[in-house]
Amino acid sequence: MLADGRLHLTAIGKLAPHLTVENREALLKRAAHRSKREIEELVAELAPRPDAPAVMRKLPERRAQSPLAPALHFGPRGVAPALALRLDGVASPLELRPDGIATPEPGLRPDGVGASAPGPARPAVVAPLAPSRYKVQFTASAELHDKLERLRALMRSSVPDGDLTAIIAQAVTEKLERLESRRFGRTHTPRKALSQTDTSPRTRQIPAAVKRAVYERDEGRCRYVDEQGRRCAARGGLEFHQRRPFGQGGDHCVENIVLACRGHNAYLAEVDYGRRAMALHRRSQECVLEPTRSPSP
Repeated sequence: MLADGRLHLTAIGKLAPHLTVENREALLKRAAHRSKREIEELVAELAPRPDAPAVMRKLPERRAQSPLAPALHFGPRGVAPALALRLDGVASPLELRPDGIATPEPGLRPDGVGASAPGPARPAVVAPLAPSRYKVQFTASAELHDKLERLRALMRSSVPDGDLTAIIAQAVTEKLERLESRRFGRTHTPRKALSQTDTSPRTRQIPAAVKRAVYERDEGRCRYVDEQGRRCAARGGLEFHQRRPFGQGGDHCVENIVLACRGHNAYLAEVDYGRRAMALHRRSQECVLEPTRSPSP
């Protein structure tokens, strides 16, 4: 399966501890052509782990090395290597190569000047623990920590125990409802039902009832399917694409509209109108959006 591309090395490494004579055929079949994240979810289904506790704590600060007491690392013969001085006056040990030439520690230039800046912060971790259960871990700023504490205090009536998971879930749900209402017309109290909506192509504006129906049908995901029958997994940057374009008389009925990510929507537009026509259209849009410059005095 590795030779024909159905499995990758990461998948094999994660599945190997859970393979048995009884489940290997069914498990490998389910794992074929799966991404790393999908493999992790499959492993979490096979070997579920307990929920991670909700914790919010301050990270320890890094201790700076004293400029007056540099650390010396002696070699196997008790000989101390040379020291490289940085701009801040901190002495740093140099590692001696077999030929007797000293090389600086990682982060120092050969001339001993300046250590490299600290690396970027670690990205957030989202790891599956069990079916429908995930561990989410990230580093928050002091400002976000303060906002969470204020939100926890304000939500004591609805979340008496101050459970951070429940508080974040409610806050994310409210924000999601507002954004989906604005972009996809989703609401608990719609003004018009789909049967009461005019879908004739009088304007380019797609009615909210049609947006809701298309979003629900396509499950909030790009509808594009490639030649191998694989559907695009994108959920971000979604746009409404008309199978028969508005410029060619297409209406706003649900059957004529699908969700598409930005890349596939642009590709389908090139299929409908031609690559040259779309390039000219984008160039004209850029000229319109570019701010006009006032003449120089």
